[in-house]
Amino acid sequence: MDARETALRQAYGHAVRWLASLSDRRVPARASVDEIVRELGAELPAGPSPPADVVDLLATACEPGLTAFPSGRFYGFVVGGTEPAALAADWLVSAWDQNCVMRAASPAYAAAEEVAGAWLLDLLGLPSDSGVGFTTGATMANFTCLAAGRDAVLRRAGWNVARDGLVGGPAVHVVAGEDRHMAIDLALRYLGLGRPELVQADGQGRIEPGALRHALAAGGRGPTIVILQAGDIHSGAFDPFAETIRAAREADAWVHIDGAFGLWAAASPAYAHLTAGCTYADSWATDAHKTLNVPYDCGLAIVRDPLALRAAMGLRGDYLIQHEHGDPVDKVPELSRRGRAFTVWAALRSLGRSGVADLVERLCRHASAFATGIAGIDGATVLNDVVFTQVCAEFGNDERTDRVLARLLDDGTAWISGSTWHGRRVMRISVSNWSTTGDDVTRALDAIRRASLSA
Repeated sequence: MDARETALRQAYGHAVRWLASLSDRRVPARASVDEIVRELGAELPAGPSPPADVVDLLATACEPGLTAFPSGRFYGFVVGGTEPAALAADWLVSAWDQNCVMRAASPAYAAAEEVAGAWLLDLLGLPSDSGVGFTTGATMANFTCLAAGRDAVLRRAGWNVARDGLVGGPAVHVVAGEDRHMAIDLALRYLGLGRPELVQADGQGRIEPGALRHALAAGGRGPTIVILQAGDIHSGAFDPFAETIRAAREADAWVHIDGAFGLWAAASPAYAHLTAGCTYADSWATDAHKTLNVPYDCGLAIVRDPLALRAAMGLRGDYLIQHEHGDPVDKVPELSRRGRAFTVWAALRSLGRSGVADLVERLCRHASAFATGIAGIDGATVLNDVVFTQVCAEFGNDERTDRVLARLLDDGTAWISGSTWHGRRVMRISVSNWSTTGDDVTRALDAIRRASLSA
């Protein structure tokens, strides 16, 4: 057995043991950064080490400092797990080590991206001829879509940003709801567009159509982008797409939808009504690591006009062997990148249409069970209308809510993070992991009750 095979076998054993531990292990990490640094070693060795020994050291040193993100009892942020077929496919991605830039370089990757992209558009009910780019995550998916939108609205105004840059061109007016996700502001900053004009949202975070219409009616706006969202980070609420997109169309605006986790509602007959009308937008961004549960490093940028996407992201190089109909590189910011479409294909092929719908509906059922259970805890109040996978609750006042959160993390049964919503400290639960079971929810609720009693 050569050194590579020995190292891979060692890694496999550590991976299987880690995954087997998730059902019972404490969710928060047990060790600090400094403790792990000491175990990994501060000094670079003078000479080589056997690969298998390196794998063993890495696994044993890091294990106490790992948070059980893949656990069915992790409900912080909006973090999915990794569906089994997608995990196995991701191992192949590393072993295959493909250059995913061009069709000529890796026909296999280009084919997987083409098939997975078509399946995604069909599953989400989006225009079948849209361009689909596989990015690092939702932030870069938003960036990619908004770059296409920025360039398109400037082109309509007679300005070629690819040739002339932004300086001296018409200002691009960006409008978004006041409860938009912070990744939107980050993407706009990267694109040189600055902060958006914020439009009033209702108590659940949905943009107010009348307020949007008023903002768009103001004179002298010029090139305009309207940003909507499918799934508020706190409430899970969806913007009223039919009304808002109609208003944006009247203003000749590009419409982008940030659907990092919520766009997947379209794949479920029971929840597709939440996305009604969103198909009329110009671009959509989502994160396959969230609701679809593929490994990290997999955002999806979808643009109705594939030529607009290619105009914003495409490049030319004398040394590249480029296809006349475009290449994977023409749809994303990066050249060197992982074969993300392989894992998306694997997840979709494994789940099928009914499996994706069942996954979405199961996550929503667990969120509803959390809301019901928390509502029965003395002093606790669920603050949002639980329409999708997000639950926000408070425990009497800000101080007590923070004490409950601290006790809960000390308990270790589940990871649930805090946030501030409408000026109040809240416990924010996001149900995103394919492996979460009813028993996981029950155990987490029991831990919340214990934390509430001790706070």
